[in-house]
Amino acid sequence: MNIYLIRHGDDDERYRGGWSQLPLVEEGIKKCQKLAEYIYANKEKFNVDRIISSDLKRTVMTTQILNEKLNVEVKYDSRLRENNNGIFAGMLNEEAEKNYEHAHFSDLEYDEKFPGGESPKEFFERVKKDFFDIINENNDVNNLMIVTHGGVISIIRHIINNIEWSNKKKGMKISKTSISKLIIQKDGKMYFEYENLTPHLDN
Repeated sequence: MNIYLIRHGDDDERYRGGWSQLPLVEEGIKKCQKLAEYIYANKEKFNVDRIISSDLKRTVMTTQILNEKLNVEVKYDSRLRENNNGIFAGMLNEEAEKNYEHAHFSDLEYDEKFPGGESPKEFFERVKKDFFDIINENNDVNNLMIVTHGGVISIIRHIINNIEWSNKKKGMKISKTSISKLIIQKDGKMYFEYENLTPHLDN
């Protein structure tokens, strides 16, 4: 089984993401269109059977743009959402940093929750459980595309690559509209063939 992990396109960076329902900005839409054209031009290589997408607006828009070219089955799943940042979702960065002491994910202790949200520990454990549940639920397809968020992809790559994850450590920056290919062998072995590529943005 091949799994293509796609990060959504650009949203408005003046605002906090997390569970925000803000849409893609124009630049994000353009990047998604380029990604869709690239995947379609290489459709024999990708051969996508199904798309599972986070249900937040920026991932839904990304998926809709991709599926205009791919025309495959799509399912939206709240389990693929980014970290639940509670009251910060969609808040202006300026407001968050001015009025709150622990306004950044890296400010939190491992078991400390965002107000109205979840802790880094809860986020990690949610992604670890739900990602493998989603894989098992979709094992009837050979090529699965998952459209999700940078934080989710980061946790997945840490788990697969056996790297310790912490909200206090900066990992690989997951680029907007990037593609990572995860291979799951019949014996259950999992490895990345490639990570965080953006060939559609090279020209």
